[in-house]
Amino acid sequence: MSDLPRKAVTRTAKLAALPLGFAGRATWGLGKRIGGKSAELVAREVQQRTADQLFKVLGELKGGAMKLGQALSVFESALPEEVAGPYRAALTKLQEAAPPMPNSTVHAVLAERLGEDWRELFLSFEDKPSAAASIGQVHRAVWHDGRDVAVKVQYPGAGEALLSDLTQLSRFARLLGPLVPGMDIKPLITELRDRVSEELDYEQEAQSQREHAEEFADDPDVVVPGVVHQSDQVLVTEWIDGVPLADVIADGTAEQRDRAGQLLARFLFSGPARTGLLHADPHPGNFRLLPPDPTEPTDPAGSEDPADIDGTAGAGADRWRLGVLDFGTVDRLPGGLPQTIGNSLRLTLQGDADAVYGLLREEGFVKDSVDLAPDAVLDYLQPIIEPALVEEFAFSRGWMRNQAARIADPRSPAHQLGKQLNLPPAYLLIHRVTLSTIGVLCQLGATVRLREELESWLPGFLPQEEEEWAEEECPGEAPSELAT
Repeated sequence: MSDLPRKAVTRTAKLAALPLGFAGRATWGLGKRIGGKSAELVAREVQQRTADQLFKVLGELKGGAMKLGQALSVFESALPEEVAGPYRAALTKLQEAAPPMPNSTVHAVLAERLGEDWRELFLSFEDKPSAAASIGQVHRAVWHDGRDVAVKVQYPGAGEALLSDLTQLSRFARLLGPLVPGMDIKPLITELRDRVSEELDYEQEAQSQREHAEEFADDPDVVVPGVVHQSDQVLVTEWIDGVPLADVIADGTAEQRDRAGQLLARFLFSGPARTGLLHADPHPGNFRLLPPDPTEPTDPAGSEDPADIDGTAGAGADRWRLGVLDFGTVDRLPGGLPQTIGNSLRLTLQGDADAVYGLLREEGFVKDSVDLAPDAVLDYLQPIIEPALVEEFAFSRGWMRNQAARIADPRSPAHQLGKQLNLPPAYLLIHRVTLSTIGVLCQLGATVRLREELESWLPGFLPQEEEEWAEEECPGEAPSELAT
């Protein structure tokens, strides 16, 4: 598949084949079992075939189909281990690659948006894409001033494809439910559909990236490439190397995993506080683990090799940096993350069931027509916030699976209570980003000092008097720096 199929009938037919394929493989599996194959062996074959078809369709169609695949890929940790393997292999491919556009299409877009003499803007331009996303692909090039750059080119017809795909996918969202136990996929598809215009607006993406790049320009831990040039359907930014987070998940050392996880959590909570924006597409394809800045001094004892990032040693792990890409979807939070989140999290950790329940009802998480027992709400929340209870927490696929199973099991009290909770629209994107980030932390298997980041960046997490004292004593300092 070499181009983005634009005819709605073509895309609809391919997407409609997914549930038919699921049903067909189930029938095929039944026949195999009748023929004498073991149920376990047949189940694995069915899962592998399903995963292969899922990637083939979602990856080839790009657009909204690939967007959904990328969103689902961060939740593969929730799958039971016996079925996770085939889906993990298929879905994680969507984080880094998809079939490319023909060179002629890429050149036509560049000529239309940058001018017929577009090649004069570059000292060199690689026709082979270095990465693919849901609505565009990235080419490496050298800008006319000598800077290495990433050139993101939007697929022609991407807008129509996004809307068509997500509309069609929503029609059989129920059949996709087993891919991620405990998660209702239809609201996710709806939210992705609502964000289509933002995804397509490279001017808005460029502005969001500029704001992040300016704020994090001197940050020792987070690297955001600057914007070099922007026009409709083409965005040119500084190039950053580094190890894709998907590779760290697959082959990284424990030190790499822990460092990547810590920085990912830090970026999640510090970004809104520092920029008023929440990066809302946290799948591994949008992050890189970068070697330490060569201009920074190394350990005076000489015991660390700042260039070591290939997994041969653990030296310098605390100086690796997180590169952040793709600001096409952001949530605008002028005051940072809502203080309600920090307040409710703090009160839950304190075990104050009545206060937590009152706050959730006040904010609309519990509708007026619903009456719940405060202690039951507390019991529902406490296992989820376990990572904030301890000084450091080891995220794992096993922990994620346990949480998903607890909420997904119709017989469990958590499932019954969860169905009665409401998610106000203002919190929808924050909720998805937080869950997605936790999913990535579990994929990494990272040990993270999450509480440290919450104390530093989440309004309301520390008692108000402590935050006020910290601000009076040292304005602009993170509260945890003084609390410790």
